[in-house]
Amino acid sequence: MIELTLSEIAEATAGTLILAAGDTPETVVSGESQTDSREVLPGQLFFARRGEDTDGHLFGGKAARAGAALLVVERELHAADLGLEAAADAAASQPAVTQLVVADATDALGALATLVVGRLRERATLKIVGITGSNGKTTTKNLVATMAEKLGPTVASEKSFNNEVGGPITMLRTTPETETLVAEMGASAEGEIARLTGMAQPHIGVVLSVGLAHAGEFGGIEATFRAKSEMVQSLDASGIAVLNRDDPRVAQMAELTPARVLWFGQHPEADIRASDIEPSAAGTTFTLHANGESREVSFRVLGEHHVMNALAAAAVGLTLGLDLDSVVAELEAATLAAPGRMQVLGGRDGITIINDAYNASPDSMSAAIRTLAQIGKPGGRTVAVLGAMSELGEYTIQEHLRIGLQAVRLRISELVVVGREARDLHISAINEGSWDGESVFFETQDEAYNYLLETLRADDTVLVKSSNAAGLQGLGDRLGEAYA
Repeated sequence: MIELTLSEIAEATAGTLILAAGDTPETVVSGESQTDSREVLPGQLFFARRGEDTDGHLFGGKAARAGAALLVVERELHAADLGLEAAADAAASQPAVTQLVVADATDALGALATLVVGRLRERATLKIVGITGSNGKTTTKNLVATMAEKLGPTVASEKSFNNEVGGPITMLRTTPETETLVAEMGASAEGEIARLTGMAQPHIGVVLSVGLAHAGEFGGIEATFRAKSEMVQSLDASGIAVLNRDDPRVAQMAELTPARVLWFGQHPEADIRASDIEPSAAGTTFTLHANGESREVSFRVLGEHHVMNALAAAAVGLTLGLDLDSVVAELEAATLAAPGRMQVLGGRDGITIINDAYNASPDSMSAAIRTLAQIGKPGGRTVAVLGAMSELGEYTIQEHLRIGLQAVRLRISELVVVGREARDLHISAINEGSWDGESVFFETQDEAYNYLLETLRADDTVLVKSSNAAGLQGLGDRLGEAYA
């Protein structure tokens, strides 16, 4: 974080300071911000948020003992709250660590991020890339970050830190030396992306897709469109909107932004375009077309659908100032979208485990199953181990039925459905009538794991896919270890 005085932080967050001995309103802090006391390091800020399962105020003492320079709290924490002995006299009654009492710790986190990024943006030393979409945000963010790092110091979202908490925590890692901030911006309701872009207005805004991910929370596909379009509406006339020309809903967003539009996709009108796409078990090869030039790309991230993420990242890399050869080099250096995303494990007896269970939407589930069908080994089987897709609302039943039907029609050798919430996948497959026992259902992961250990054969290719809430990522890891 940039250096700020305690009084500046208090003013930005509309908070009241309670100073520890040795601190004054002009004391300067510059540490990163945390909401997990286990992550606090000396000199950092701890925001005591009230969550659904616990209350950050219960861990203020742990943060103080870890060396936090400031506790941002919604109520003053006394010695007993911090796990300290009460002061013996009034003169020694100052808290062990300075506290900033605010109305809402999450709002304060966002307000501080707005101040920090705003100051860096005013200096014209920071370029901000915002990335959103129903699928592919983390993969694209990772690719863009590696490209931006070639040009200078870069801060990017860790893991999938893309909400009202993870977003500002990432933003607050920026310093005067940071040249590029790559911010993944997710949402489960309208207004959430606008809130994040209000903290860090992008110079480059990327929209990858508009699909059914979180459709249940949004309230339908049109609400999802409105939410994702908040990204391009945040751009000013000097900005650049990087849009998926192949997605008709994303293409409509060109009408909603004053920014210059840079198209990516397979569409002939795309500025950054892919042709001759050839998927395999080693990744995907394609021809990249940009700025009147073409290059052959060997993209080792598994899954043809990740080519769109590669194109979006290429568009950003070129916009930031990389040449085409450097962009291609970074794409070819990538081997993994992210842990739990088309992660190739196993290998014993030629058995390949693809762990793609970090998350799932109907679009990503469909794409993963197509990939499985494309890369199965001669003589081996294709096995889809599928769990539930979450947050689909009224689309839940029909989308699970559709995916089960797709598995049959793509001639997946066997479908292993795990968890009661995913049972419609199994029902759809057996109702298709073209199978005889090729779909099996298990209530628990342990049952599925034991079944697979008994039935997998040499050269089988196994896809493990579900939403994060279904928890199959652990099953994928277990299978990967078993067949390492």
